[in-house]
Amino acid sequence: MTQRLSSVLRNLAPNRLLPFLEWLPGYRASHLKADLLAGLTVALVLIPQSMAYAQLAGLPAYFGLYAAFLPPAVAALFGSSRQLATGPVAVVSLMTAVALQPLATTGSQAYIGYAVLLALMVGLFQFCLGLFRLGLVVNFLSHPVVNGFTNAAAIIIATAQLSKLFGVAVDRSDHHYQTVIQVVKAALHYTHWPTLMMGVFAFAIMVVLKKITLRIPNVLVAVAATTLISWASGFEQRSTMPLESVVDADIRALIVYFNAEATQLHQMGDRRARINDTIKQAEIDGHRMIVIDSQRNLDVLNYQMALKAGQAADYRHRIRRLLFESGRNRDGGVRFYAQGNRPADTKKIGGTWRLKVENAPLEASALTFCSGGDVVGAIPKGLPDFTFPKVDGHGAMTLMSPAVIIALLGFMEAISIAKAMAAKTGQRIDPNQELMGQGLANMIGSVAQSYPVAGSFSRSAVNLQTGAVSGLSSVIASLAVVATLFFFTPLLYYLPQSVLAAIIMMAVAGLINVRGFIHAWRAQWYDGAISVITFVCTLAFAPHLDRGIMVGVVLSLVVFLYRSMRPDVVDLSMGLDKALYNVVTHGLKECRYIDVVRFDGPLFFANASYLEDQIRQRRKMKKALKHIIIAAQSISDMDASGQESLSLVVDRVRSAGIDISMSNVHEPVMQVLRRTHLFYKIGEDHFYPTMEQAIRAIHDQTHKGGNEKNCPLASLRTLATNSEPKGV
Repeated sequence: MTQRLSSVLRNLAPNRLLPFLEWLPGYRASHLKADLLAGLTVALVLIPQSMAYAQLAGLPAYFGLYAAFLPPAVAALFGSSRQLATGPVAVVSLMTAVALQPLATTGSQAYIGYAVLLALMVGLFQFCLGLFRLGLVVNFLSHPVVNGFTNAAAIIIATAQLSKLFGVAVDRSDHHYQTVIQVVKAALHYTHWPTLMMGVFAFAIMVVLKKITLRIPNVLVAVAATTLISWASGFEQRSTMPLESVVDADIRALIVYFNAEATQLHQMGDRRARINDTIKQAEIDGHRMIVIDSQRNLDVLNYQMALKAGQAADYRHRIRRLLFESGRNRDGGVRFYAQGNRPADTKKIGGTWRLKVENAPLEASALTFCSGGDVVGAIPKGLPDFTFPKVDGHGAMTLMSPAVIIALLGFMEAISIAKAMAAKTGQRIDPNQELMGQGLANMIGSVAQSYPVAGSFSRSAVNLQTGAVSGLSSVIASLAVVATLFFFTPLLYYLPQSVLAAIIMMAVAGLINVRGFIHAWRAQWYDGAISVITFVCTLAFAPHLDRGIMVGVVLSLVVFLYRSMRPDVVDLSMGLDKALYNVVTHGLKECRYIDVVRFDGPLFFANASYLEDQIRQRRKMKKALKHIIIAAQSISDMDASGQESLSLVVDRVRSAGIDISMSNVHEPVMQVLRRTHLFYKIGEDHFYPTMEQAIRAIHDQTHKGGNEKNCPLASLRTLATNSEPKGV
């Protein structure tokens, strides 16, 4: 406890709380020039990417700019990496959307409030881990698990953009693959070709420029070109008309039915909120019967809402499939006809029209018809309101698990990027300091309406390639975002949504790493299996991504426990180079009278009995055995159970007329043996610094009167006393 408190106090030192003080005194004018160029270059990528990622998180596009405002600067000033670019990233954005879906309607004010609260919780968890120097907790997310999850997340993110790319709208299903199937069906029914062409054109620009040179910001060029085309060609075509403008009576009735269902569903939602409030208050007051009655009413209401939601979804699906033609009558009135039913004497207006419908009831006096593609639309000018996130107890408890997973995943991504760049720059990276920097970035960002952020691989690479010297480059990038919010938001109005989808798909393509599966399998087959299972489960459980990663974590822990309970216990013998090697893997002959046993792992409660079983098995198999040497160089630690088990082994072996010794005992293990007096029970003369010395000391005695010819350990008798083993 005292050591932990001392560690926390060291973290409160000025150079820990203000790490930028280390590089600020030696800052030069030449450094400023390099950071200025790097910061502006990163900003050109950050601005369009952050808007795209915000929509991936289920937020309006401009909230990506809010997340790109304060967090990059804070993370750069308070983290340990000078080139790490923090901000909205694909995987964290997707995890944010998954976490918030059960709590509120996507894009609503309540949804935004929960997103900001989630950023605060993620930041607080990360900061506390860094403050108490608990960064090692990320080791629970093993590389195979992260590889499997990241590959699956990249596929999920990319396929989630298909609806924007084809210009169609569908409801989200319980499983992501079902949603993708619905998108494909909708696209086969009707694809808005200008929307698709915009996305394909953006893809072409980014791919070509990336192959030609990395100096040109390909994302910015794609955004600028498509936005200009969108503005010049009238890409967004909308018309607001009353219900009476729809000529077909059946279609008007369908809209009326949908509005009725959606209105009742909204009223039921308000009633459910009141019942939940009643339950909470009754639990506080201790009125058990009120809680029981209210819970029963809530269950009935939830069932009714599920039926009502299904009916509303069916109506909404049918409305979305409607295709209209617009015509102007002789009297100048505009009417909308089902496709193919427009009278010949009316003047056609625009192309194919669709009715825009979401979860809320349609405004009968102002139906929105679309003939063009979706664009970003109006972006509020200026900085966001600075307010502390509203803490909702129920929401906070629901978000607790996702916040922990996002915090660990976000930090693991950030520290991996930081270490990769540090290998090139020679900079020292402090994981705990980086945790504090990422935590402060999320916490302070939440005050400015930011959702959770993390380190970005693509923008960090740009930052490093353009010569960033310090964290000031990220501060400059943040200032560029501020300038955009004040002066350039009108220029982004006509940015097509399909281009943002293309940006996301292009970015996540780099996350797909098939070699990671092969590498994990080659290292250990079970690592490869864990990676593949995590990948499959993440895809199968999507959009519930936390379930996929939890499967991977549990499998990793199970494998770890199994290997800890059954460590390798190998017999050693002499090879051709006079060194000791594993008998099985090298096909070596063993001595009849001496068994050199190596126990590969700490000896503790989980595997103590396993050592007994292995020694017992060797006694049964080797009838002429006279002496056992336990090679303890791999036993790094020993607890009370391990010591007790070793003591039993000594008793049973010696009671069978076989002697036992130990070699290469580490000092921490030796201290345990001395404190428990097992050292004296085994005998001081039965401990040897090396295996060679042990064999040299006991070989003649064990072979006296024996008939073994060409003992494989015989040559070791002549080795120098201070020699060390070369084998493995």
